[in-house]
Amino acid sequence: MPQSPNPTHHTANPVFRLALAQINPTVGALDSNTAKIIEYVDRAREFGAQMVAFPELAIPGYPPEDLLFKPQFIQANIDRMHRVVEASKGITVVVGFADDDSHIRNSAAIAHDGQLVGVYHKVFLPNYGVFDEERYFRAGDECPVFVLNGTPVGINICEDIWRAIGPTTVQQSVGASVVVNISASPFHAGKRLEREKMLAERAVDHGLFVAYLNTVGGQDELVFDGASVFIDPSGNVVARGSQFAEELVVADLDLQAVPEPHTPIQSSIAGIGTPSRIEVPTTAPELQPPLKVKEPTVYEGASEIYAALVTGTRDYVKKSGFDKVLIAISGGIDSSLVAAVAADALGPDNVVGIWMPSRYSSEDSMLDATALADNLGIELRTISIEEPFSTNLDILKPHFEGTEPGLAEENLQSRIRGVIIMALSNKFGWMVLTTGNKSEMAVGYATIYGDMAGGYGVIKDVPKTLVFELSRYRNTTADIAPIPRNVIEKPPSAELRPDQKDEDSLPPYDILDPILEAYVEDDRSFSEITAMGYDESVVKHVIALVDRSEYKRRQAPPGIKITTRNFGRDRRMPIVNHYRPY
Repeated sequence: MPQSPNPTHHTANPVFRLALAQINPTVGALDSNTAKIIEYVDRAREFGAQMVAFPELAIPGYPPEDLLFKPQFIQANIDRMHRVVEASKGITVVVGFADDDSHIRNSAAIAHDGQLVGVYHKVFLPNYGVFDEERYFRAGDECPVFVLNGTPVGINICEDIWRAIGPTTVQQSVGASVVVNISASPFHAGKRLEREKMLAERAVDHGLFVAYLNTVGGQDELVFDGASVFIDPSGNVVARGSQFAEELVVADLDLQAVPEPHTPIQSSIAGIGTPSRIEVPTTAPELQPPLKVKEPTVYEGASEIYAALVTGTRDYVKKSGFDKVLIAISGGIDSSLVAAVAADALGPDNVVGIWMPSRYSSEDSMLDATALADNLGIELRTISIEEPFSTNLDILKPHFEGTEPGLAEENLQSRIRGVIIMALSNKFGWMVLTTGNKSEMAVGYATIYGDMAGGYGVIKDVPKTLVFELSRYRNTTADIAPIPRNVIEKPPSAELRPDQKDEDSLPPYDILDPILEAYVEDDRSFSEITAMGYDESVVKHVIALVDRSEYKRRQAPPGIKITTRNFGRDRRMPIVNHYRPY
């Protein structure tokens, strides 16, 4: 039962062994998620951990979206939560699930020795960017601290720890020495360092240990990078989990490092949640030998983004029930990078490339496509589109009479390729990976029902300039560079007409991409973008292309989010939109 608030840091044992189970759940896979959770409970027990925590909504998977509107789904996830409770013999378990106490809540169950000892309901529900939690959940209003063998531990969930004054503050006010935050924090480039800076501030400001647990793996467009971390009251990292890998991250927290508690400012925590202390009947843990230091795998820069693309591709394909993928290989840099990511994610034997030349395809592109396939060890098939292209031109000739050849004839080639690659997908059950990048998706430089046809957009959120950077990075990771040098050095071209170059239709990418970042990701105004030094006519042209192409993007396959604002989950614009910001 809740006890009277008692802001002391009394601990019976100066060392608290805590395990963070950084796992990769799948949305809706209630039984396999639960089985994995119980497996990790057993592993944590073998390590001698006093407590093991699992990610936000680990049982239903994150984000469950409108599954949360199904009462039978909610009940099924609660039933699995009780299975986890039953598995908590001799250890305290914290696990994320969706609770129903007349309202649906984003919750953490706290179990010990086969008994449910408490439930924490997330207090702050994010409703920005990719998050839409107010659509589904009701916020909690209690901030309990669970006292385990004298160690007061606060539990909270994801957004709760991002608030400088929040549930952590309330829990510190009633003596928490450790705060465990269970999260599902979607990746974007540089997010790990951003999180750790914030977590260090929370630990120092509150004078306690922060144990931050993040889920890992891909779910639809989102990738979760793990990188769970323990931070001491001085803001130092005690231990860290790897990025993009399932791990049980275990640390011994020296509670003697926790200073005397700060005097809580009661006015600052008013209205956040009711504080309480819940004594959990436990026995003194056996003294365990010191843990071996394990070096985590973490990334920065291009290597971090590339690892995210590999993780997102692997999980989307496999969780969707596919074994092999199909890619239209053009000899250009976009399809080359997608092929490299796919081979690394799924293994070369599970990647099939299709080279579909037309009368405008260059010999260089053929040689580059062949070299790429040889370097990666993937299968490459050749299917010429010349005959169906000629046939379609003949069919359309009387209808096109009196017009000049243009985009319709160019895009016809792309659409024929789309028909062929989707037919192969249909016949053999291989998922098609599309090869369009963010720059192209932004300005509509892609053919609807052509090169946009497919199941997943690997580089949909990767600007063209970053495509080049990632390709150069990938070439440094192997003795034989998989992406031919000529692919990286030659001017980008769709090869849909003689001597075509991307710059015939678009500004150079080193100009286009910064304008797109300013307009799409940063919501800069027309005047702010031109003040950055860009020509007014170029900026107007780019903005018009972006706004007119919304209908295309709505029909594109999902793709991996790696920037702060992707198309789809983050940026949601009306399809019909007559507003122009100039």
